[in-house]
Amino acid sequence: MSDPAIQLHQESLPAAWAAAIPELQTQYDSIKTKLDMETDIRPRRGLWFEALRQVDPAAVRVVLLGQDPYHGEDHGIQQAHGLSFSVPEGVRPPPSLRNMLKEMQADIGQSRSSGNLMPWARQGVLLLNASLTTRGGIAGAHSKIWPAFTHALLHDLGQRELPLVFILWGAHAQQFRSLIAPHHIVISAAHPSPLSAYRGFFGSKPYSKTNAALHSIGLPEIDWSAAQ
Repeated sequence: MSDPAIQLHQESLPAAWAAAIPELQTQYDSIKTKLDMETDIRPRRGLWFEALRQVDPAAVRVVLLGQDPYHGEDHGIQQAHGLSFSVPEGVRPPPSLRNMLKEMQADIGQSRSSGNLMPWARQGVLLLNASLTTRGGIAGAHSKIWPAFTHALLHDLGQRELPLVFILWGAHAQQFRSLIAPHHIVISAAHPSPLSAYRGFFGSKPYSKTNAALHSIGLPEIDWSAAQ
């Protein structure tokens, strides 16, 4: 069995992102000390930076900003695995993700057999949560720990010279819009949560709008139904 002391420190910022945005390492060094004594962090250590690990800085085409990792489990499997809105293979989609998949079918006539959105990440969709961790069973437990890190990351992305597409759902995500320069394309709507999905998320056509935006700036479209 692994030494718990080693497990405690196994999470590290991906080197490519630390090199691209040096401030991130400084911010994370401070965050680590605040989380060192936590025992039930979601996602587990080793997955905190999965969104960054799956997409190199230069490969980002789309930023889909979530708020907080899932804090629950499904049949004993943690729902959170480091990608906003996504769940691991075999985990049933939570309500917001179910609504996302429902809108995908209505928008582009395509479906997904899984709530694991890793294939999106592999195409350059940065599935980023504003808070990269939370405590098991408690939503928003670390919301005061991550803001400076997220601000530095989104400011860098938002000020890039080459245009990107940002998807901002709900008031929490839309508060970051001021960090995004005007030459980028922002697609915003209500959050897919059951509390707000019928107030502007359903019918917002985010998938077709994102692909149209990518086409307009000369970038490949996303295959939203890709299985791998």
